[in-house]
Amino acid sequence: METFLLLIGGFADVLHPGNLAYALIGCVLGTLIGVLPGIGPAAGTAILIPVTATLDPTGSIIMLAAIYYGAMYGGTITSVLINTPGEAASAVTCLDGYAMARLGRAGPALSVAAIGSFIGGTIATIGLVFLALPLTRLALTFGPPEIFALLLIGLVLVTSLASQSISRALIAATIGLLLAQVGIDPIMGMQRFTFGQLELMDGLPIVPVVMGLFGIAEILLSIERPLTAMFAPPVGSLYMSRQDVRRSAGPVARGTLIGFMLGLIPGLGSMIPAFLSYAVERRISKHPDEFGRGAIEGVAGPETANNAYANAALIPLFTLGIPGSPTTAILMGAFMINGLVPGPTLFVEHAQFVWAVIASLVVGNLILLVLNLPLIPLWVAMLRVPYPILVVIVLAFCVVGAYSLSNQTFDIGVMLAFGVAGYLMKKVDIPAAPLILTMILGPLLESALRQSLEMSGGDFMIFFDRPLSTALIVLAVAVLAVSSLKTFNQVKVDAEA
Repeated sequence: METFLLLIGGFADVLHPGNLAYALIGCVLGTLIGVLPGIGPAAGTAILIPVTATLDPTGSIIMLAAIYYGAMYGGTITSVLINTPGEAASAVTCLDGYAMARLGRAGPALSVAAIGSFIGGTIATIGLVFLALPLTRLALTFGPPEIFALLLIGLVLVTSLASQSISRALIAATIGLLLAQVGIDPIMGMQRFTFGQLELMDGLPIVPVVMGLFGIAEILLSIERPLTAMFAPPVGSLYMSRQDVRRSAGPVARGTLIGFMLGLIPGLGSMIPAFLSYAVERRISKHPDEFGRGAIEGVAGPETANNAYANAALIPLFTLGIPGSPTTAILMGAFMINGLVPGPTLFVEHAQFVWAVIASLVVGNLILLVLNLPLIPLWVAMLRVPYPILVVIVLAFCVVGAYSLSNQTFDIGVMLAFGVAGYLMKKVDIPAAPLILTMILGPLLESALRQSLEMSGGDFMIFFDRPLSTALIVLAVAVLAVSSLKTFNQVKVDAEA
């Protein structure tokens, strides 16, 4: 009953005209970001953070969350129409979505993707509603040792799954921890690694860093690709036949379950639920030979799993303060910019805000369903704009956005420097996600560690004297060991080949 009343209050807030407008704008911008090949949800969310900088915290996070799940759906449009995924999770949709488009069935493919995304996202949000308070009450019993162990396992999960090479992921995570040391010591209150620069007193500005590593780096990479104007086939009728509906019902249900369950595990990434859903549908299908040649199940399952995952991934972020993906890590940075720390205290200290954001997920998914199908001709028109022109527009937007945050050219320099660094990291296959995660969580991890040691008088055994922190640390070590073993085996197989 308490959860229901809180959710009703959240809907009352999000249906305020201002917040409703932010959700609408976020859905449109997110879909546009998803449509543009090569940018993706993480880079798009990072680039658009400055747009929300002047908004109140509720409006800011509502818009950024809408950009996030809007981008997850937007990648479907290019996958179906031009066989080019707008983001990684939509790659599997190309297999049957583009085949359907070539058969003149682009409309039903886009329709089932929109309907499946709505169902998966909405059910995942309902799961967030029911799990939020129980997980929050459990997490509120944590002391500094448990918080440290929880943050540690979150970092290990994401780091170990962010790259095929655990060593490269650890390099990125270490760099992020070092960058997190810049600024004021959280316990002693003294400057460190600022080198006399006043701009570094509060640490490296997270938004320019994120915009550089994801946005500018993607722009630099896109310059290498020979992309020009793209032409999509006609969409045709959006109508789904009874047979389409019947064949899609099971994949949508299974995709929802797969996406939701995997969204609860930090670090998996949205590609795994989508590909797993596709594999399941192909295995249990009575006509597996149709997959890859226009099977509607190959679109319905993965697209539903994709959006169910996107919404379910917010559960560990909201309740435990653990970002499960690069995009949710960027959202966590946006929370902290607005003076909010995701985790159990968020539900206690800012209950009105958090329930408004949760309610906005339902409203936003409904907006996507209502808007995206009629707006498909607009997105197709966007694909006809020469890509070099789009790159220049996005780059100019990044520069203006970085400067507008604090009206300092220093932030533009930080963004450009990390853009070059991000580009070089991609060239040598060092993932940017662990760097961002450790940079954001580093100060929280350090504070929890030092508070724990103050409690124990410097004795590290405090982490093993408490059952829950011990269990979490052991789990973190086990995940790291398994990931290292997988990497070693892969290297061995490659060497033998």
